Amino acid sequence: MKKFKLFMNNQWIDAEGQKTFMSYNPCTGEPIAEMAYGSAADTQKAIDAAYDAFQSGCWSGLDADERAAYLLKVADILESRLEEFAKYEAMDTGKPISETRTIDIPLAIRAFRFHADSVKSLTGKVITVPGHQQFNYTSYEPYGVVGSIAPWNFPLHLLTRSIGAALAAGNTVVCKAATLTPVTSQMLAEVFEEAGVPAGVYNIVSGSGGVVGEELLASDKVSMVALTGSEPVGRRLMEASAQAGRIKPLSLELGGKSPIIVEPDCDMNGAINSAILGFCMNQGEVCVSTSRLLLADEIYDEFMDKMVERLGKIRIGNCLKEDTQMGSLISEDHLQTVQGFVDRAVAEGATIRCGGSRLTGGEYDKGSYYPPTVMENVTRDMEIFQEEVFGPVLSVTRYSTLEEAIELANATRFGLGAAIFTENIRKMYWTAEKLDAGTIWMNCSTKSNIETPFGGNRNSGLGREDGVEGLLEYMKVKNHIWFMGPEYDNPYGFENDCK
Repeated sequence: MKKFKLFMNNQWIDAEGQKTFMSYNPCTGEPIAEMAYGSAADTQKAIDAAYDAFQSGCWSGLDADERAAYLLKVADILESRLEEFAKYEAMDTGKPISETRTIDIPLAIRAFRFHADSVKSLTGKVITVPGHQQFNYTSYEPYGVVGSIAPWNFPLHLLTRSIGAALAAGNTVVCKAATLTPVTSQMLAEVFEEAGVPAGVYNIVSGSGGVVGEELLASDKVSMVALTGSEPVGRRLMEASAQAGRIKPLSLELGGKSPIIVEPDCDMNGAINSAILGFCMNQGEVCVSTSRLLLADEIYDEFMDKMVERLGKIRIGNCLKEDTQMGSLISEDHLQTVQGFVDRAVAEGATIRCGGSRLTGGEYDKGSYYPPTVMENVTRDMEIFQEEVFGPVLSVTRYSTLEEAIELANATRFGLGAAIFTENIRKMYWTAEKLDAGTIWMNCSTKSNIETPFGGNRNSGLGREDGVEGLLEYMKVKNHIWFMGPEYDNPYGFENDCK
């Protein structure tokens, strides 16, 4: 079993009072690591380390090429330990190792490489303004210390897409891993240490969000905070940022309730497979999960029959088994939350087509296993249509016209992602224009790339991660105005000695 202290200023230190907590494998209930439990004082020490490092210029003062070289070395070391990281990410989250090996860890590696390359090509611009006596240009600068708060569903991937950009831009970081899944974030500190990244650039504190997160928001030495998490936590960050002595810019990737519209002229097999992936990947614990299926009347029965048949063939089991396709939910508490959504939906008039209760017997009794669950007869006024379940639960609503489907798709307060399935390219383009979401999938679902911007509209968040847009979120724009005329401004007629 691994044991981790807190990592700050390139040193491993005990938490205040030597407090610790355990991280458990959701599939088996077995402990996999002992973690230091950071306090507010510990967090402030990490903030001080990051602040001193930023002020010293040991990172922000480097050429972009030099910072990039460090980040590329981090990526290389992480890649050399891919299998180890994949194993611990699977055990920490309960998701299949086949996913962590091919999705989570590779995306973390790509985040460092992409942003290392992107920052080298970042340029300001010269702006033409009225008159001929000004040279006006812009430049980009890092904010300073960035607090990065990571979620538990993709602990390493969603942390590294944030800090990869923040570090490439020249910021230093203090990271807060989710208490449920802290292991690989601490392991990443070993990678930074081996890569020789200067002290204070990467700091990681494990502990309560109510303690560590609040300290990141309260400290005047933290210039910006990035969160991937729930809508209520995002609201709390916005309130705290406004109330703090220093108003902090925020990058918020929050919840979703993404729709998937399936038209009668779709490729049915492709649409069914994408619909299944959209709410079953990572046990449905995905912010962009396409958890609302809007299905055309003409193909409703055939589509549902085929989808339910395929759902019954998904292999659910221990995360470390190579043939496992779905693992355990993150915890018993979360399973009960998911079950509560299903039970209340039934009480409101929805019907269960498949699934609907936890799996039991054998290895299932050791974890929090929940099968793919399909709810029919869901209407827009039901909780399960409006609220994020964050589990493998699909709500199905039928429609008669595409206009109705688009209206239903936009009928929540979220706007993270939305999908349309049709073989009519004009219809696809028109529908994509009408859907209110940060990402529109056309004949696919739940895809994202480090190279392209990702984020939500409305209550799904502020700002963008990934892509060049994600890099710029971690930089402030400075405008430079150089007066080049024969005389300085002198509207009051004072004597002017300018030559």
